[in-house]
Amino acid sequence: MFKQTFLVAVLCTLSSTIVLAQSNDKLGLLIPTLYGPGGLTVDSVKPLPPNNELHTAHFNGSFQARFTQFNIALATTLSALPLPSPASGFTYSYDAASGGYTLSTQSFGPILAERAETIGRRKFSFGLSYQRFTFDSIEGIDLNNVPAVYTHDNPTPPPSGRADVITTINSIESKFDQYTFLYTSGLTDWLDFSLAFPMVTAELKVVSDATIQRIGTGSDTGVHFFATGSDLNNPANQGSQKQFVRSGRRNGLGDVVIRLKGRVYKWERAGLAVGMDFRLPTGDPENLLGTGAAGFKPFVAYSYKVKRFSPHLNLGYQWNGKSILAGEFETVPLGERSIPGVGNQPISEVRFGGKKRLPDQFLYIAGVDYGLTSRLSLAFDLVGQRVTDSPRLQTTTFTALDNMTTFRDITFQSTAFNQTNGAAGLKVNPFLNLLINFNLLFKLDDNGLRDKLTPLLGVTYTF
Repeated sequence: MFKQTFLVAVLCTLSSTIVLAQSNDKLGLLIPTLYGPGGLTVDSVKPLPPNNELHTAHFNGSFQARFTQFNIALATTLSALPLPSPASGFTYSYDAASGGYTLSTQSFGPILAERAETIGRRKFSFGLSYQRFTFDSIEGIDLNNVPAVYTHDNPTPPPSGRADVITTINSIESKFDQYTFLYTSGLTDWLDFSLAFPMVTAELKVVSDATIQRIGTGSDTGVHFFATGSDLNNPANQGSQKQFVRSGRRNGLGDVVIRLKGRVYKWERAGLAVGMDFRLPTGDPENLLGTGAAGFKPFVAYSYKVKRFSPHLNLGYQWNGKSILAGEFETVPLGERSIPGVGNQPISEVRFGGKKRLPDQFLYIAGVDYGLTSRLSLAFDLVGQRVTDSPRLQTTTFTALDNMTTFRDITFQSTAFNQTNGAAGLKVNPFLNLLINFNLLFKLDDNGLRDKLTPLLGVTYTF
């Protein structure tokens, strides 16, 4: 049995070295490079007072500069995703009277939680689950309607053109499909070894609709505009609006999780187990396939049996290491490019910088599973976490330098917060030791990066 367990672990580790042929554009860089190598810039054919210089104006704002915190929110979410329990289906206990192993529970257990029972010595379980995450809001703000304001370099009050601002409405479509291969073996009657081996497909599309608000230039379009034609001196080619779009799709290995769970106490109707999850940074963080940080989570699992009912409680603490997704981005000069009528302008490239620690989390799951029939059980859970010191998006009001015009804007503030989900599912045993699992995870608050409804479909077989 040890050889089989060791072989599975080696195969999982070797699989992490597979590299898929993909483009050089990193999903984690789509937001900071949304507007191109020069950032958000506009064209100009008229001099800008007081120096009366021609310029390619650069605008700065919270979306591109600070919404890279989206990567931290995403990595924090990925580090605490509730994986399907690898050993909560058929559990066995040794019957001294018969000298063999018998089923120890009347239900097939929870779907996202662990129970105290172990799978049993020399028992094995293999499974495959599919989950789809479509993140649609952050801190209650629709990810298809995120406002952000950009101000001119060195802004000055009107009538200066430097009082102009650019308002944007931004959309972030993020979808993650995760196929998780699960393996569990009973090392002893009281100790289980499990592996969760995820394959992830990540899709990200960022759209920004930008509008020049002429606070300081009024109806004069020549100072700041988005070019819509080759003749920049023609007012018909001096637009006030432009759409920027970047998207990408990547697939590959996610972060592998190794779990050890041991039953420490067993009563007539209850049990208590302790365990440890080790998360390996096998997923590519630059393409948002993994967190980029090692992690470990000690946990306790308590379960109780009352006829067909089996309440359960899990408590754990997730420690996370350092990741490039939590670090700062670097702007690397690449040289200059020639701008007609203006001259050479510096251009740069945005790259991942140093590493910082991802936020830790206190995790809990409380629920009950119920054996409705000998082949069907139901599971209900409350899934929660408290995230420590994480950047949180907030909406605010931006007031232009004319002290009258206002626009919706965003900012970030680092605080701790709670996040709560509900879960409901069922397990069906069509024949032999095969289980088919279905579960829906749904949000109960708006804190953090959220998916309204996350479906799960899985199968496991125990022998």
